[in-house]
Amino acid sequence: ATEKLAEATAAGDVTGIVAAQGAIKFNGGGHLNHSIFWQNLAPQADGGGAPPTGALGAAIDAEFGSLDALKTKLSALTVAVQGSGWGWLGYNPGTGALQLATCPNQDPLEAMTGLVPLFGIDVWEHAYYLDYKNVRPDYVSAIWDIANWADVGARYEAAKK
Repeated sequence: ATEKLAEATAAGDVTGIVAAQGAIKFNGGGHLNHSIFWQNLAPQADGGGAPPTGALGAAIDAEFGSLDALKTKLSALTVAVQGSGWGWLGYNPGTGALQLATCPNQDPLEAMTGLVPLFGIDVWEHAYYLDYKNVRPDYVSAIWDIANWADVGARYEAAKK
């Protein structure tokens, strides 16, 4: 897709440019989102599910009231995604605050909203249908048991710089 974008740009082919950008957003977004997703998860033996500490824990408490409140809000937003997409905890560099968002399909959070992605929940059916069939709420509820808050905390610290 990047080659097609370069060719279309060189030729001044606006239709080709627009078509290539859609493929780049979908495939590039999928790569970005999944690269974060896999690091956001850890087996419980490796700390998955342990609550966030330090600056991230304090920011969650300040913004949402508690970790449980964050889980409730992000779970509800994520379960409500129509079709396939993502639920996100992001950092807003303009305000310095944590913020929740959803994105359809493979749309990358930062490119679409300006939020720096910290924790993402993949709600494409391929993420959960083998274990959870079509019961998205059960999958979203269970993901908190393997959330890697150490990774999310490191992303938070990096985003604040």
